[in-house]
Order: sequence, then structure tokens, then C-alpha cells
Amino acid sequence: PCPAHPNAKARECAMRKHKFLRRALAVLAACLLLGAACLAGLAKALPDTFYIDGALTDLKIAAMPFLSVAQPRQGSVAADNAVADKSGNVTLTLLGVVPIKTVRAVSTPRRTVQVCGTPFGVKMFSDGALIVAFSDRYTALGSENPAKAAGLRLGDWIVSAGGRPVRSNDDLTAAIQAADGAPLTVVYRRDGVQHTSALTPAQDEKGRYKAGVWVRDSGAGIGTMSFVDAQHGTFAGLGHSISDTDTGTELTLLSGEIVPVTITGCIRGAAGSPGELRGEFSAKAVGRVLANDAAGVYGSYTGGTIGQAVPVANVQEVTPGEAELWTTVQGTTAQPYKVRIERVTMTGSDPNRNLLIKVTDERLLEKTGGIVQGMSGSPIVQNGQLAAVLTHVLVNDPAKGYAIFAATMLEKADAVIK
Repeated sequence: PCPAHPNAKARECAMRKHKFLRRALAVLAACLLLGAACLAGLAKALPDTFYIDGALTDLKIAAMPFLSVAQPRQGSVAADNAVADKSGNVTLTLLGVVPIKTVRAVSTPRRTVQVCGTPFGVKMFSDGALIVAFSDRYTALGSENPAKAAGLRLGDWIVSAGGRPVRSNDDLTAAIQAADGAPLTVVYRRDGVQHTSALTPAQDEKGRYKAGVWVRDSGAGIGTMSFVDAQHGTFAGLGHSISDTDTGTELTLLSGEIVPVTITGCIRGAAGSPGELRGEFSAKAVGRVLANDAAGVYGSYTGGTIGQAVPVANVQEVTPGEAELWTTVQGTTAQPYKVRIERVTMTGSDPNRNLLIKVTDERLLEKTGGIVQGMSGSPIVQNGQLAAVLTHVLVNDPAKGYAIFAATMLEKADAVIK
């Protein structure tokens, strides 16, 4: 308490009150700024569009139960449209009070697909010849390499040479020999941009002309079939693109096929050393690869009935918690294994990392050490719905991995048939 009589003490008391008030206002301002930053971060974590299978006002975010749609006033145009329209803008609010973000809600029937989790082999032929290594020639004058001298680099795609299309190593060799030592025009792609250069082949000790490069024109590997859309005759798998093992460059698809695989063994994974599934390829193709996309491998499916009918979860229905990973580690039959979804990201620049999951099933941990190569594409089922698809393993923690939303892959599969 401040004395009411001596002036000096009264002034001191007033100064203390003033100082306290300034501090209180500073704390309040800091809290308001922090709150505003939190609300802005929350809005940024929400996509601009959501798909639902009911009324627009029924939109709920499973991973954010504290958000709800602001209900339109009775008798308003918005209230009438929310019932009749198949799409519209709705405002998501914090605890029904604080507006967070206005998003587009689209009402559409829920899709059902045949969820697989079975192994398949992918054989692909690239549209061009990928440079995977250089081969220098050493002479008394030093080393020489025609491809390097022409400005070519690792990861470049040679699409034509000497006016001839290049689809394989044999095509490139034939074009170089036909030039008979004369400079030839090479057309190549780098980072999606086409370039042209002049390359002058060099003769080796046997008189053959060489460009000084090693190229790759095809690839094959084991992955996991995610699902089949029986209605449209399409399949989806892997959850990421097929890339060259040496350069990491995504293979540009010319043609490809998928075949059934029988898993015969597994190299167990450990921290810093990813394991892998081993298997035997069948000779009979069951589909054609039509797209090698960053979000997976897609194409037409011509095999027999496969998988189990499961509805696809919308993005907002996927939430941290328990789930099942359907995958095959022996033979040809998928088994469900327990996993926990630790993080869900609805926005972000990398769609292959929408979810962070952790394997909790002791059977799978004992058999494989967690997630291994070849399991990419394994479906993740939560609450009876296809929630996501496994894409990558964390190298330093094989029990953990990333996944992509199944809804994203279904959208990509639909684009294949358009």
C-alpha cells in the first residue's frame, strides 16, 4: 500500500504503479503477438480446399478437433446454399469463436479402391539415354573426354545424336559410329530444359569412336502395389518416382510394365544401413506403366482381382494415432502390422512426407528391423479407411518412415486415364 500523505512517498508510489502498468502492457502485447503468430501458423497448416462426402458444414479436421465450421445463420442465403450446393466457402473457427481461415469445401461421393500391399516388379524403359558415368581416355597429352568437352554432365538425358533419336545405348553407339569421327549434334535434357551441343568423338586403341560416357536406358526393381481402382482399371504403387540409383535422376518414361513378385527373403535394416526385400519376378505382365511421377508409379491394370475393397480417407480424416501397415515380407500375401502415425502435415512442399509413422509391431521389427526397401507403396489403413501410402524410411531410424496421403495418389491415378 502507498501512504497518502508525504509527497515524496506519493510520487514513488505513482512511479511504481506506472512501471507496473508498462510491464503489464508489454506482457499483454507480447501475448497478443504470440497469439497472432499461433493463429497465422494454424491457418498456414490448413489447405485451401477440402473434399467431404456430406454437407459442407460437416467439415471436421480430425487432427485439429478444436476447429469447427462457423454455422450460417438460419434463414440466410449461406444457410440455404450450404445444404443445396456441392461446393462453397466455409470459415473454420477456433472453439467456434475465433475465425482462422476461410476454405473451399467440395462435397463429393467417397471412393472405394482395392487395397493391396502386395509386391510387384517394375520394368521401365526410359525416353532417352541417361548419363551415369564418364570414361576418360588417357594419352601422352593428358586425359580427354568428348562428352565433358561438349558440356555434358552426370544426370543429363541424351535424346538425339547426329539427327537420330536416342532411346537406348545401342542408338547412341550407332549414331557415334555413323559420324565416323566428325562432330555430331547432341540434343540433351537437363533439369527439364532442352540443350544442344556439338560433340566430337575420339578414337580408342582399336579404332572405335567413343563419346566417353556410360549411359543407362532402362531400370527394374521391386516395390509394393498400393491399390487398384477396379472401376477405371488403373493401379498405383510406390508413392514416389523410380530414379536412377547412381545419379538420383528420375527416369523419363518411354514404356514399362509391372509383373507379380514372390518375396523370397529380406536383408534386415539397421540404423545407417537400409534393408531390402528380395524376390523373384513372374514372367507374365499384369499392367502397363503410364506415369512415373514424384507421387508414385501409375498405369493400367490387366491382372485378376486383387486386394480388399476399402474406402479412401479424405485428407482431413487422417489423424495421429494407431493404424495398420499392409505389406508383404514373405511370399505373395500382405499382412497387417501395427504402426503409429506420429505427425500429419496437410500442407507442405513435399507430398511424399505428409505423414511420419513409426512401426510398433514386434513381428515386423523382428523380421525386417522396421521399414526396408521394397516396402514403398505399402498402404496404411486407419479407422477402416485407406489413409496413406508408405514412401520412405528414415535411414538412421528404420522403425520410422514417411507416407503420402492416399487421396493424393488416387487423384494422380485418375489423371492417368484422362
